[in-house]
Amino acid sequence: MNLNILDSMSDTEELIDLDELQDVGQGSQLIVYNDDVNTFNWVIQCFIEVCKHSFEQAEQLSLMIHYTGKACAKTDKFEVLKPMKDALVERGLSAVIESTKNHK
Repeated sequence: MNLNILDSMSDTEELIDLDELQDVGQGSQLIVYNDDVNTFNWVIQCFIEVCKHSFEQAEQLSLMIHYTGKACAKTDKFEVLKPMKDALVERGLSAVIESTKNHK
């Protein structure tokens, strides 16, 4: 099955194989971004509850995000990371999933 996606740069239609999109999940990262809204304690609690990090891991991760602007909270298959990302976003954090696989 193919999915049609419009290429906004050239106004042409590009076909992407859905199986190829699923392969992207083979090596994905859950990236969390810094914000000026959430407290350290809340972010740490979210990482412990959602990502199953220890307190020390969660604390270090929150500091990395604070000082660098973003950090990888977890690396796994897309299917594993998606519910975690959704749970973090529902709790008010800014999170995305990025592929670690190189595309040609």
